[in-house]
Amino acid sequence: MASQDWVDKDFYAILGVSKDASEADIKKAYRKLARTHHPDTNAGNPGAEQKFKDITEANSVLSDPEQRQQYDAIRAMGSGARFQAGGPGGAAGAGFDDIFGNLFGGGPGGARRGPSGFGGGQVPPEFADLFGGFGGQPGGFGQPAQKGADRTATTTISFGGSLRGTTVSLRESTGEVIEVRIPAGIKDGQTVRVRGKGQPGPAGQGDLLVKVSVKAHPFFQREGNNIRIHVPVTFSEAALGGSIEVPTPAGDTVKVKVPAGSGSGRTLRLGGRGVKTAQEAGDLLVVLDVVVPQNLNAEAEAAVKAFAEATAGADPRAGLAAKAAL
Repeated sequence: MASQDWVDKDFYAILGVSKDASEADIKKAYRKLARTHHPDTNAGNPGAEQKFKDITEANSVLSDPEQRQQYDAIRAMGSGARFQAGGPGGAAGAGFDDIFGNLFGGGPGGARRGPSGFGGGQVPPEFADLFGGFGGQPGGFGQPAQKGADRTATTTISFGGSLRGTTVSLRESTGEVIEVRIPAGIKDGQTVRVRGKGQPGPAGQGDLLVKVSVKAHPFFQREGNNIRIHVPVTFSEAALGGSIEVPTPAGDTVKVKVPAGSGSGRTLRLGGRGVKTAQEAGDLLVVLDVVVPQNLNAEAEAAVKAFAEATAGADPRAGLAAKAAL
């Protein structure tokens, strides 16, 4: 239908229920009528097809609380309220063409007919058990058709691939290649679902579940959506402070200010420089490691001795014995 007035159709009468019928009453009435008028059980009866469309249309509106409220309001107002299905390029809201397109596989211009001779045979999921999946599929009357079993596979990707997202190719024993898109930010051990690549079944193929392993990186360490790195700094940089450049997971570098008096293990946080997912971005945690020089030339050794003499009064282990007392 190109258009349809809700005000002209009494969905309650079509289902044979009262206007104050409960959701359970509507569901019960629909099940009974759908079982009676379904075209698969009324071969060669055009009237059954139209009747089934009418009761399915009525159920789709009355079983949805929001649509039912709108329908009741329109009926109460009387004529003049119309829901039009938008034409090509139009902006009108979804009308009954769209409802039937979803239910029977059709669109503007008529429903597409599937193997059962009735538009692909789709009804609300809660009533699918009435006809075993429609279309004369195995399972018997009143038994729901089942999708095929899921299959599993494993793959290993690089640390960079886990951050940026990547695509891997899995080859079947038949030679078929399945492309699996790995989303950015995936964690080690997570699973990606590939729809329709499982075992075949009466109601369609199952899915392929791909467990993803992520290779460890020698520099970047992931902690949730944060990434921790260890950056060496000189004694003078730690004591006097300064600015250093550190690499980021994005492949660039960023300047970090080292506060004066920083010791080994001090952690600086760079917001938003960690793992980026569709929902959030973690931080980059920069751990400072103060490097003690191993081979001092005469000038450097003299400078260290001078520093030691200048700070002779400072005792970093003061109070240590008291802390260690049992």
